[in-house]
Order: sequence, then C-alpha cells, then structure tokens
Amino acid sequence: MLLDISFQPIRVRIDGYDTDGRLVLADNQLAAVFVRLDGAHHHPEHKDWWHLEAGFGKCNIQNAPLFKTLEEAGAWVEQILMGKAA
Repeated sequence: MLLDISFQPIRVRIDGYDTDGRLVLADNQLAAVFVRLDGAHHHPEHKDWWHLEAGFGKCNIQNAPLFKTLEEAGAWVEQILMGKAA
C-alpha cells in the first residue's frame, strides 16, 4: 500500500536568511523538511535542487542524496518509510 505523500510550503531560517522549504507529510504525519539550494555557497550545478534539512524517524538519515524535484524527494521518503532500498 502506498503512502499519501504531500508537501506544505514553509520558510526555513538557515544561516540568518530565509530559504524556500517544504514540510513533507506521509499520511498526514511530518516525515521530513526539504530546502531548496539557492545560496551562493552551493555548487552551481545543484542550484534549485532539494536537500533534506531534517528527517524524522526512519527519515533521519545523514548524507541523504540531493533531489532535482520534489517528486523525487517524495518518492525517496516513501521508499525509506516503506522499508525499500533507496
């Protein structure tokens, strides 16, 4: 059975400035917070990609991959929560 993955926009304060973020909900439970990479200190090829800023429960993973789209990030969250290899 698939999870209902949804996103809610939120501003995230990182290093003193606001960043475009998304709360990721799995079946209406907070699973992760992703932020869009837009700062000058990020590699230019990763601009506008999504980074796992915080994960909860099974999604609390160090060195998670970067994602080009929120859909990719949501699919990754679902894979992690369903116990499938990511």
